[in-house]
Amino acid sequence: MLMKPEPLFEAVESVMSPGARVILMTPQGRQFKQAVAAELSREKHLIFVCGHYEGVDERVRQHLAADEISVGDYVLTNGVLPAAVVIDAVVRLLPDVLGGAGSTIEESFSNGWLEYPQYTRPPEYRGMKVPDVLLSGNHEDIARWRKEQAVARTRKRRPDLLDKED
Repeated sequence: MLMKPEPLFEAVESVMSPGARVILMTPQGRQFKQAVAAELSREKHLIFVCGHYEGVDERVRQHLAADEISVGDYVLTNGVLPAAVVIDAVVRLLPDVLGGAGSTIEESFSNGWLEYPQYTRPPEYRGMKVPDVLLSGNHEDIARWRKEQAVARTRKRRPDLLDKED
């Protein structure tokens, strides 16, 4: 079962504005990654087309959608949840959405690595201690430790991310 082109074209055209980018959510699209979220966050107007069941009439793909995005190598019953994932990842990159301009700088995938381990108070809980370097107040040592930890965590959990840096 496919979604017909007429209602999709009419729906998109009813909200179209100059410079709007129409994105079709489909497992056949380019893989969604943090870099794509950053790219989309610079757009003024995004319109998401979400197929259901077998997807949409090919004319929608060929003549309405400017881009096709997939959130992974699996198939869902529709594109609504993937669109919500993309929207959330994009919106949080917009100015004033998070705490400040630097809020997204040291996150997983922002520099190609997974994020370093995070700790809060108390400095010791049930015999588990926060690493001494984080309590030292030495910002250079802390930055170095964070980078080392991020690279080590990435090497262990997602070595494919490090391979892309070479």
